[in-house]
Amino acid sequence: MRYFVILICFTLFSCKETQQNNYKNQPKNEQYITVLGIAQDAGYPHIGCQKECCTQFYSGKKPKQKVVALGLVDIKAKQKWLFEATPDIATQLADLEKHHLKTSNLIDGIFLTHAHIGHYTGLMYFGREALGKQGTKVFAMPKMKNYLTKNGPWSQLVDLKNIVFKDLKNDSTIVLNNNLKVTPFLVPHRDEYSETVGYKIEGTKKTALFIPDINKWEKWKKNIIDEVKKVDIAFLDATFFKNGEINRPMSKIPHPFIEETVNLFKNETLETKNKVVFIHFNHTNPALQKSSKEKIEVEKLGFQFAYEGMQFEL
Repeated sequence: MRYFVILICFTLFSCKETQQNNYKNQPKNEQYITVLGIAQDAGYPHIGCQKECCTQFYSGKKPKQKVVALGLVDIKAKQKWLFEATPDIATQLADLEKHHLKTSNLIDGIFLTHAHIGHYTGLMYFGREALGKQGTKVFAMPKMKNYLTKNGPWSQLVDLKNIVFKDLKNDSTIVLNNNLKVTPFLVPHRDEYSETVGYKIEGTKKTALFIPDINKWEKWKKNIIDEVKKVDIAFLDATFFKNGEINRPMSKIPHPFIEETVNLFKNETLETKNKVVFIHFNHTNPALQKSSKEKIEVEKLGFQFAYEGMQFEL
């Protein structure tokens, strides 16, 4: 009996350690991408949600999920970049320092995709009320740069030189160093304040796509299947699992449902399907639930789902 109790305690402790140390179990390559957040703009739990999906957090059954962001790390060059400036940016930058690369420079640059709240509002923490440091590089497209420059409170960041812009152009590659380069490309989305881009991130060995927000795939001038085949990994918009998931007209907030993307790739090889990593989940999306039947069925088909701490060599 005593042995049994000791065994149970050891098992529970081991499980807890495994959950808390995703990072320690990942290989540290010289250049890699790490997932720093997976939730849609409003995060998880979601404001005003009293449904089971979010009450699981308040009852202690499910942890908070940070808003979508990727870290790009070059151990050899001692540099790191952030894709998206989310409301969770403080802990995401701390994550990069604690688990990946600590340098004298908090971050070597931030790449923005567009002006929706989960993707740029974290810039506020670089201002005088928070970090107050000058010179943080922000890679932005023309409309995004114009929006931040001409509208407060973001314009104060520009005026005080808390952020300095590095201009991006559609399909024009930025060389970060000898090992890494990044190319932005326009995608169709609800562009109220700025254009929207995805990114191709290229290392010396592998290449990744990052498209956290887009309207339906057929609205894009490029073929998503062809684009996935050209790379080694593709982080794709998976905001909603299927139509009717929320009590709002979903045509007003178009995204490719996971069901639609899965159907689009149904005749492709397992190798191609395995390149797809779904990300950017709304709080209602069953893909946020670790053991949901919907998620398990899609995984059986060969697709992947992003989680915090996930890493991909470049």
